[in-house]
Amino acid sequence: MCTIRKKGNIFFLTLNNDEHCLNPTLLNSIKSTLHRVRQQATTSSVLITTAHGKFFSNGYDIDWAQSNKSRFILIDDSLRSVVSELISLPMPTIAVVTGHASTAGYIFALSHDYVLMSSDHEFLYKNELDIDIDHVIPAWFVAVIDAKVGDAAAMKRIVKEAEKVTAEEAVRLGIVDSAHDSVEETVKAAVELAGDLVKRGLNGEVYAENRKKLLGHVIGTFEDNLLGKPTSISTNGGLLVLLMLQLAQIVVSCFSPC
Repeated sequence: MCTIRKKGNIFFLTLNNDEHCLNPTLLNSIKSTLHRVRQQATTSSVLITTAHGKFFSNGYDIDWAQSNKSRFILIDDSLRSVVSELISLPMPTIAVVTGHASTAGYIFALSHDYVLMSSDHEFLYKNELDIDIDHVIPAWFVAVIDAKVGDAAAMKRIVKEAEKVTAEEAVRLGIVDSAHDSVEETVKAAVELAGDLVKRGLNGEVYAENRKKLLGHVIGTFEDNLLGKPTSISTNGGLLVLLMLQLAQIVVSCFSPC
């Protein structure tokens, strides 16, 4: 699922499974790992998130979710919980995007403080319009994109038109912080950035509180989603299915390998 290693004050979280499609098993593994990072954090730590292969993350695990709409709700809840952990994590976070990041994988990447991207044929894209699923993106997805982009024309291209964005264009639009010619150069730049942040001796707790203030509107959509969650399922049977899936999620997290 994922691995974690620490070198000095820098934590390296790596996704290891194929296209890194997001499902409760992987998301619980990530969340469990973030808990470990939080427990081991020092005064000035940094998290770098990487992924092996062609994809940083190919979004939600559609094969798992499409058999029951309640499963999309469960994955939404699981990813929102991971993003909430990132927002409250007491250290700067860096996403190293050296493969395609699509749909929810796009959101996972943007939920980091810094996004560094390889320009070696990689794309960022919100492709819900191009795949055959009946699932409207959650409001908090849009809030995360808005927190990074803000420009109305760019938001239209990303959300309404589902445009594939290259690394160079992502830098121009303010979606990512920098683009690099290769995977190796992207990782190297991330480690150098992390080293500079460590040297600054940032107070992690203060950093996290400032981040939460900056992303207050994102947190607000989390709360709105939680308040409105019961209305997302039209029948008592659907609610029962969701509760059963959430129970399964808890059981899976207890046996997470990370």
